[in-house]
Amino acid sequence: MVFMLAALMASSSSAGSPSPSSSSSARRDGGRNVDGDWKRKVDGGDDNGNNNNNSNNSTTHHPFLSAFPKCEHHIHLEGALTAPLLLALSAKNNIPLPSSSPDQPPTLDSLTALLSPPHSSLQAFLTLYEAHQTVLRTASDFDLLAWTYLRRAHADHVVHAELSLDAQAHTARGVALSAAIDGVSAARRRAEAELGVSSRLVLCFQRDRPVADALRTLREAAPHLASGAVAGVGLDSCEAGFPPGAFAGVFAEAARLGARTTAHAGEGAGWDYVRDAVERLGVARIDHGVRAAESAELVARLAAAGTLLTVCPLSNVSLGCVAAVRELPVRRFLDAGVRFSINSDDPAYFGGYLLDNYVAVQEAFGLSVGEWGVIGRASIEGSWVDGGRKREMLGELEALLKGFEGAEPRDL
Repeated sequence: MVFMLAALMASSSSAGSPSPSSSSSARRDGGRNVDGDWKRKVDGGDDNGNNNNNSNNSTTHHPFLSAFPKCEHHIHLEGALTAPLLLALSAKNNIPLPSSSPDQPPTLDSLTALLSPPHSSLQAFLTLYEAHQTVLRTASDFDLLAWTYLRRAHADHVVHAELSLDAQAHTARGVALSAAIDGVSAARRRAEAELGVSSRLVLCFQRDRPVADALRTLREAAPHLASGAVAGVGLDSCEAGFPPGAFAGVFAEAARLGARTTAHAGEGAGWDYVRDAVERLGVARIDHGVRAAESAELVARLAAAGTLLTVCPLSNVSLGCVAAVRELPVRRFLDAGVRFSINSDDPAYFGGYLLDNYVAVQEAFGLSVGEWGVIGRASIEGSWVDGGRKREMLGELEALLKGFEGAEPRDL
């Protein structure tokens, strides 16, 4: 395990993006070894479990999507704890990991299988997710985690990422909030300097914890909001039974502190949670939001307001929100003018990083260059960056769109 941590740290200290071969390895470590039934569900596989969405052929068969300048708005850093990282940090910090057998410690293979989709429910996934994140103890752990994700995202041509962190889950077990934020900040600075990837940090409140605890966390984070180390706040964890309105006071104070705001809604609960997040919390972004499609009135309202939805295709399939990617309301949102971005959510658990999600959407819907332009512009305009950075990303996007003008969907 000491050797594994040393290897991970050596990898994290090398500049530039990974080669295609190292990118493929990272995806397998993140849970790509899944059964044929799961691979068929994401609309890219056949009856033998062969999947057209794998990392070995995404670049070859999807040159447009590979070169697409991507913004990721919905990525939980704790959900990027791959099996190698879990084992290395578990050994470093002497923290045991859950095992399928009480008599046998977890191995790389057993952890990879445990991480792999599908997961039986959102709550079952969250139980596993919360157990695993206990390996994060020090600022250097958060630095390594964030850098590993950002470097891997760079291989998918992610040009901007907004990283969510469940602050309360860490402070509740004695980790200093400043340690977590400082570690992530170090990785963010490095990614911008070495990879050209801009990023922001979002502190998420867990809706199944007391509202008073969220308020204490917000007030502790206030200096980090003022310094820019934290860009905004969100609301996550198990949705059903925890309506967003309970946190209205917390979000009002966050707005007074100058924080951007977002909230998970319309994933594990209905369209009314999306409505309430917009009305009661005042957010201009909704994480997930796919069940908004159940209300024509809400769809029209989201389109008129320019609210950005951060859709997570492979996550939605893995957790049973939809049976297959083709059932997501991608066409409905495009036709109605609802802005949305495509995201990986928790890539170590849901079978793919951002390019995998783009490919799954393309293979399910056969989008045109123009439709991808709509998605790309919404993703950039909805990012929490200044106008100059948006113009840079838009310039790259428009050049790519022009280069592929007239291309058939099958060639993207």
